[in-house]
Amino acid sequence: MSMAIMEKHMHKPFSERHIGPDRDDRQHMLDTLGYGSLDDLIDDIVPPRIRLREALPLGEFTEALSEDEALAELRARASRNKVYKSFIGQGYYGTSTPTVILRNLFENPAWYTAYTPYQPEISQGRLEALLNFQQMLTDLTGMDIANASMLDEATAAAEAMTLLLRTNRKPPEGNVFFVADDVLPQTLEVVQTRAKPLGITVRVGPAGDAAQAGAFGVLLQYPGADGDVRDYRSLTQAVHDNGGLVVVAADLLALALLAPPGEWGADIVVGSAQRFGVPLGFGGPHAGYMAVRDEFKRSMPGRLVGVSVDAQGNHTYRLALQTREQHIRRERATSNICTAQALLAIMAAMYAVYHGPAGIRSIAQRIHDLTKTLAAGLEELGWQRVNDNYFDTLTLRTGAAAKALHDAAAARGFNLRHVDNERVGISLDETTTPADIEQLWAVFAQEKPVPAYASVSARAAQADGHVPLARTSAYLTHPVFNTYHSEHEMLRYLRRLADKDLALDRSMIPLGSCTMKLNSTSEIIPVSWPEFAQIHPLAPDDQTQGYRQMIAELEAMLCAVTGYEAVSLQPNAGSQGEYAGLQIIRAYHDSRGEAQRDVCLIPSSAHGTNPASAQMADMRVVVVACDPQGNVDLDDLRSKAQQHSDRLAAIMITYPSTHGVFEEGVHEVCDIVHQHGGQVYVDGANMNAMVGLAAPGRFGGDVSHLNLHKTFCIPHGGGGPGVGPVAVRTHLARFLPNHRAAGYQRSPDGIGAVSAAPFGSAGILPISWMYIAMMGAQGLTDASRNAILAANYIAARLAPHYPVLYSGRKGLVAHECILDLRPLQKETGISNEDVAKRLMDYGFHAPTMSFPVPGTLMIEPTESEVLRELDRFIDAMVAIRGEIAKVGSGEFDAKDNPLRNAPHTAAMVTADDWTHAYTRTQAAYPLPGLMQSKYWPPVGRVDNSYGDRNLFCSCIPMTDYASEQTDTQTTMEA
Repeated sequence: MSMAIMEKHMHKPFSERHIGPDRDDRQHMLDTLGYGSLDDLIDDIVPPRIRLREALPLGEFTEALSEDEALAELRARASRNKVYKSFIGQGYYGTSTPTVILRNLFENPAWYTAYTPYQPEISQGRLEALLNFQQMLTDLTGMDIANASMLDEATAAAEAMTLLLRTNRKPPEGNVFFVADDVLPQTLEVVQTRAKPLGITVRVGPAGDAAQAGAFGVLLQYPGADGDVRDYRSLTQAVHDNGGLVVVAADLLALALLAPPGEWGADIVVGSAQRFGVPLGFGGPHAGYMAVRDEFKRSMPGRLVGVSVDAQGNHTYRLALQTREQHIRRERATSNICTAQALLAIMAAMYAVYHGPAGIRSIAQRIHDLTKTLAAGLEELGWQRVNDNYFDTLTLRTGAAAKALHDAAAARGFNLRHVDNERVGISLDETTTPADIEQLWAVFAQEKPVPAYASVSARAAQADGHVPLARTSAYLTHPVFNTYHSEHEMLRYLRRLADKDLALDRSMIPLGSCTMKLNSTSEIIPVSWPEFAQIHPLAPDDQTQGYRQMIAELEAMLCAVTGYEAVSLQPNAGSQGEYAGLQIIRAYHDSRGEAQRDVCLIPSSAHGTNPASAQMADMRVVVVACDPQGNVDLDDLRSKAQQHSDRLAAIMITYPSTHGVFEEGVHEVCDIVHQHGGQVYVDGANMNAMVGLAAPGRFGGDVSHLNLHKTFCIPHGGGGPGVGPVAVRTHLARFLPNHRAAGYQRSPDGIGAVSAAPFGSAGILPISWMYIAMMGAQGLTDASRNAILAANYIAARLAPHYPVLYSGRKGLVAHECILDLRPLQKETGISNEDVAKRLMDYGFHAPTMSFPVPGTLMIEPTESEVLRELDRFIDAMVAIRGEIAKVGSGEFDAKDNPLRNAPHTAAMVTADDWTHAYTRTQAAYPLPGLMQSKYWPPVGRVDNSYGDRNLFCSCIPMTDYASEQTDTQTTMEA
């Protein structure tokens, strides 16, 4: 290779690595569409009235940085953070992520680029890992069933509150929810935010008052925020006797030593799995959790992994009770959750798998023993504790010395918890050492001699355990938690699970609405830097200057992209961003004396989280019809807006529409709603088609949420984490969420906290910062242009074989297209599900099924897929259409054919008996290229009905475990 070519290759812009098709490929695609240039194509798709012509105003990031330059710039910002040892606690703790998990899971694209496991046949690895998480939770909490993660502890508590409101069969009169005064402050604030629009009165007081509060539900912290461990058995019984139900926010690691809430009567247990190996990340992302009594399992929000069988009768895993997903239930939804924290839940589960029950107990016991030693030394120094009992946290009465103690601790490189001006908190964790204890004593000794560690430790070991309700029951008894304790075995287990799954590291994932694009390595690398990963969300401001600079810059970038004037990064999922946006609209109307405005207009094509969020914000959903082309019916909109003019709060539209079209009348939609006093909410789920081409804040939107896990490259992580910032026009900026529990207030008029941490999942924000910095203004615009080009190329190539349901001007689509399989099903009996499952045999994840229209497939190729991969997918779809034709002609049997029997596993194809009319080659290698690279689905078609009828959401029984592992290994070897 010549020096000139090497030099050119070395300096290739990142945008050319992110965008798949090169210049020649783009021209080929344009030729297929009959266009001479990409500009001409975009002009025929994006309505002229909203089309942006100038470069995005990205300031210093207008010109793209190279990967090395961007990493250096971000490193400079990270270096402004001070990584102090944290003793703050308050729900966030230092933890040691086992390096085998860090490298082979957290930093492994086989895990972090996977999609939500809606297609179970190609998701068995992450489904098994999530089932481990659920089993871990039920074991540690003592509850009957747990879900596959929540967004964080605070939102889990808020979800538990509304769950009890819905399900309490004999509640006291009035909508009172009682919160003990030692519940974590951020949890209380999120609960209060969620309660307000629903008319729930949150009453705060000493836990002992809960039984007489007349509450439908009670929230207790175990151990309390001050570290105190209380025996709540009699209190729980008294609450039940008075018609209330009990939620317990519990520390998972503490439950290794403390009697689990399920054993003393709790109805729901919530919390965070963060300290099971998940970095602090300035507050997130972390896996919240919820575990419930059996009677609540069909009302529990979030995702639930269950056990079922496949077509051959083998054990399989799947998402159970999927009708609870909010895009199906819409305005009848009881929660708007559409994502989870799958990747972080899997990390926490693998932490438990790696350490096992003995290891988890040893970690917990060591922390408690160090806390006893610390307490004994502080007592020797004359300090008085607030809490008699404790697991890992001490709260001290310090009087006027509090500030001096904080200053002295900071001088030694660590942080204490600021309780108030006269009390200081200390929380120990897995990373605490005896040397740290001596340093703490040195701070509190002031002018006194520091105690001798050896003698104090020996004395403390003989003292009372300070645990009033010790655990006696076993936990983590399943073989999965008692097998993989060597690094070699753990490495192989993680690899074995990853090999079962289909993620972006294997092939294109053509999911409509979900934007499964490249998550580049350079974007991911900074997430593991200690300067980002090891910062406590309540660390003093002067220690987090790098984070705050990066966050401020990312907010400005997102403002430039959207045309809005202000952004909050606090919402840690798109659902939370939607909810925050609607709460902001409610606050705006209230501030103008128009609190009666509660009607939310939502087109029938909208994503189901829209009406679900409106319901949570206590808005009345009024559906607006769509015309035959999938556009908002303007006549119906005018009629509905006029009918509800005095009460109109907002309209929620998705743009481009969920039907994959740039609607020409979007300006008119905005004008109609504004004329009747409403606000326009533009769902940003499809922003990947608009960046640099149109801006919702400039064509009439007042507020939008964005999905950083779609347009801005944060990976989907097998179903989370996500980030859903909320962006607003100037008149709404003062209502953006505060986080008073963390001392963060943007404006006195801001709504309350919507997530547990002030900046939500801050630990993954560097990903989006890197993406925007490396793409620059032109690169971001080119990404949108190429995403639209790819979608239209696929639509044009597949149109002769499958009807494309919706299109805009000149028969073109936006960033995705919907294939209508209903006519084919009517003719042949082959459904969209059959096509989806058959695609697995071709090595592809299925497109989005039956959304937004039942019986269809929605395809979004994104800008990142190369032409070769697009053509490979098209070839697969064309070949499948040929198979459907053979069913229609009778060449394939109507019931026994490659589509109905798909997917085909290695075990099926290599079995001694082959009774099908089609050949094994047709089953496994329908295209020649599959001979060189074949993904084998690990299980056959999963029986969804069986799984829901026989709901089983724990690890498979021990009696079946050994044979299951043997069967799996045989399949893998085959």
